[in-house]
Amino acid sequence: MLFCKQMENKTVGILGCGWFGLPFAKTLVQLGYKVKGSTTSAEKLKDLAALGIEPYQINLNDNGELPAEFFKVDALFVNVPPRAKSEAVSTYPDKLRAVVKAAEGKVKQVVFISSTGVFEDGNFKIDENSKPQPDTDAGRALLAAEELCSKNEQFTTTIIRFAGLIGPGRNLAKFFTGRNGVPNGKAPVNLIALQDCIGICLRLLNTEAFGGIYHAVMPQHPSRNEFYTELCKASGMEKPIFKDELLAWKEVNSVNVANRLKLHF
Repeated sequence: MLFCKQMENKTVGILGCGWFGLPFAKTLVQLGYKVKGSTTSAEKLKDLAALGIEPYQINLNDNGELPAEFFKVDALFVNVPPRAKSEAVSTYPDKLRAVVKAAEGKVKQVVFISSTGVFEDGNFKIDENSKPQPDTDAGRALLAAEELCSKNEQFTTTIIRFAGLIGPGRNLAKFFTGRNGVPNGKAPVNLIALQDCIGICLRLLNTEAFGGIYHAVMPQHPSRNEFYTELCKASGMEKPIFKDELLAWKEVNSVNVANRLKLHF
């Protein structure tokens, strides 16, 4: 999934070199892309430079002007999700408005990294053709940001909605180990591994299948009981005990990853 043609004269910008953004940037550098990456920390600028990433310090919580040079790229990945528990989550679309304005006239392709959290638990199966009706503050903020990007006519917007993220530093077993009477044991899980997130974004660049929405989610949907029991076992942790019940749930699927990107995993 990580194979991609060389793009010697192409430059990719990654706004937010965190858990996903940094490994993605490192992979792009290894494949021959020119990469610009941002961090909120001045201390991490040298780390990005050492990896071959052109570094920029950008903090959307500041009200200062965003560096124009950062946005002079062929494709910009916007990877700065709202903090779900933050009191300022409602201001997230306003922060993204500054990014959109800075991108105008400088970049043709904007890829907004969103989340399947824009969908409520509606006891249904959904895909990219389904209309989200978020019931959380973070979900509403993300959907507003998606619409803000998509409505801009000065660049093409691609939305990639990540499902629950698993991978290095994100062993979800710790949240369930040893627990008894965990509710909703029969509900399906919607997850995506870090390497699959990177693979989908690479295939998007490789195929130039920009525009529209992609759900980055594994096609398998084991129950919470099945998945987290096995995960705890594989992690050497005490297994949880789930209630044998099905409460609110959703099963997130993708049709566009297979049909448009021709990617199967």
